[in-house]
Order: sequence, then structure tokens, then C-alpha cells
Amino acid sequence: MRADGILTLHCPDRPGIVAAVSRLLFEQGANIEESQQFDDERTDTFFMRIAFSVPEGGPTMQSFRELMAPVAEQLSMDWAIWDAHRPHRTMIMVSRFGHCLNDLLYRWRSGALNIDIPVIVSNHDDLRPMAKMYGIPFVVIPVTAETKIDAEIRLREVIAEHDIDLVVLARYMQILSDDLSRDLSGRVINIHHSFLPSFKGAKPYHQAYNRGVKLTGATAHYVTADLDEGPIIEQDVVRVDHRMTPDDLIRAGQECESRVLARAVKWHSENRVLLNGERTVVFS
Repeated sequence: MRADGILTLHCPDRPGIVAAVSRLLFEQGANIEESQQFDDERTDTFFMRIAFSVPEGGPTMQSFRELMAPVAEQLSMDWAIWDAHRPHRTMIMVSRFGHCLNDLLYRWRSGALNIDIPVIVSNHDDLRPMAKMYGIPFVVIPVTAETKIDAEIRLREVIAEHDIDLVVLARYMQILSDDLSRDLSGRVINIHHSFLPSFKGAKPYHQAYNRGVKLTGATAHYVTADLDEGPIIEQDVVRVDHRMTPDDLIRAGQECESRVLARAVKWHSENRVLLNGERTVVFS
């Protein structure tokens, strides 16, 4: 699929939304390459994602934004137009577990993710060699109970310095403050090492083993001030049987975490995820 721009929107449902948007694109010579929509009857809210191409010499994305503004105001839309050729500038945050980082870096290097990774941030130095192998700056910001406020000030500086669009917590074992979570709402994806809402806290796979679970999994979600309660983007599960040890469970879980996080990052970076209160609409 060739696309130059991506329009995402949600608004109160009413007749004429699709017609108004399609007419605007048609009048500017744009061609709709992909269109998906969803009407949430619970909230009477309409969601839409359109990928469109523009003929050579046609309007810029900024021109489309200016043309779209009065239409959006008339229909009370929450909307955005993204340049499909601009990768999302993504900061990955890690602690000491490297499986999710390694997977994301491989997918990024192979061109499977619509992201750039200008910096990796950690509260430990353990994964610096992995970042060095991929040629990505690695910034260590130690975090203790006494330094947490200063650490977040530094973290905000790094985000601003690198013009970050998306933050990915790839097994970053620190909790972001409520203020930072609110300021970055819809821009921070976390991978939780269990199939939420079960087995929160430390050693989730050992908890699962002790309970004799038959399914475990992973959950990618947006970060909010409510710990591990943010809108879920993607989940997957792993079959478990009595022969598996805790180490087997950890290995299976890490593979699951990696693929779930990768899907969430891919869909977000392609502007396929729209927030819907405590839920998400995912145009996968």
C-alpha cells in the first residue's frame, strides 16, 4: 500500500462524516488507499482511519491540516493528519532484561517498524553493549527513592532533546510518576509480563507456576497514572503444562512479551490505535 498521509479521527456519530472527509480528499486530488471505521454504540462515538496518497505537486500534509480544520470543527472531531513517510521518533527504556529491546532493534533495523530510535534510556548500564552494536546512544539515568524526581527531570530533558513521539517501556522496571504519565498520555507503551489483570508485581512467572496455570501471556498497554490499568493495545497467551519449570515459563513468556510489544509498537507507529476512554480501537 502506498500512502502519503494518514488521517485519524473520532467524534460523535452522525450522518455525513465519511462523505465530508471523502469529499475533502477528492477535491484535493488525493486517493484513498485504505479506509477503516468503527461505530462504538456504547458511547455513540465514530472512529475512522484513512490512508491516502497525494499526486506529485499536490497539497502538503500541512495544507491538508488547514483544509481539514473547519470540517473537523463542524463535526466536533478529535483528529490528526500524519505524514506517512515520517517514522515515529521512539525512545526505548529498559532495565536489565534485554529480550524485548533486542527484538525491537532487530525489527527496526530490518525495516519492519515505522520508527526511528535516536536514544535508549536505562536505569542500569547492563544493556549498553546491545545499544552500541546497533549504533544507538545509550543514556543511563539511575533511579532511587531519593533521586526519582531529579531522574524524571533528566528524562524529560532527553525526550525534549530528541523530539520523541513515542516512549516504549521494554521491561523498564521503574514506575513513571503520575505527572509524567499524564503529560505523555497516549505516547507511552508498556509491556506487562503477564496476561492482565493477573499476577501483578514481582516474579509473575513464579506466581503463575505456583498456581499451576494452563495459560500465561503478555499485555501491551498505554501507561496511565493507574499502575498497569492503562488501555490495552494487544495481548497474547502461551499454553502451559505440568512439565514446564519456572525457567521454561520465563523463556516462553519472554518470547510472548517480545511479539506482543512489537505488534503494539507497529500498530501505534502506523497510527492504527485510537484511544476510546479506558479502551482502544485498533485498526490492525
